[in-house]
Amino acid sequence: MHKPLMTVVASACALALPAVAYGRTLTLTAQLKNYGGDGAYLAAYLTDAKGAYVRTLWVAGGKAKYYKHLSDWHRLSAADGKRLDGVTGASVGAGRTLQVTAELADALIDAGYEIRLDAAAEDMRDSPSEVRMPLSSQNAGKPQAGRQYIQAVSFQLK
Repeated sequence: MHKPLMTVVASACALALPAVAYGRTLTLTAQLKNYGGDGAYLAAYLTDAKGAYVRTLWVAGGKAKYYKHLSDWHRLSAADGKRLDGVTGASVGAGRTLQVTAELADALIDAGYEIRLDAAAEDMRDSPSEVRMPLSSQNAGKPQAGRQYIQAVSFQLK
């Protein structure tokens, strides 16, 4: 009787832990400017209060050889072997919108974490940390302007 009870408890914990780890859905929307070039590569990622890399939310752009142009993300995330697992898609054309959804732990919100976006486009200047915005309840829904390729970025929390 002891082993079956342990199996049930272990199974219940395994099912409950993901609910504890991820409590909120973040929807990030980036509207690009009509900058007059090819599709932009974008990296959306989280950093902690000290600016250390936490996790990649999304990378837009299909050719890994160009990821070095997303220089802040590339440098900060280099040691993360899983940085691209399930978080890549096509580049984003000028004037287009990128929308990304990710699951986040409640503990990350209002705790000094920051959403960052790096941007680059072929034959144009790279724009590391083009957008930096605190991951806070207060910033949810408030657009933040980019410096070069991004018109505005906003996020929603559910």
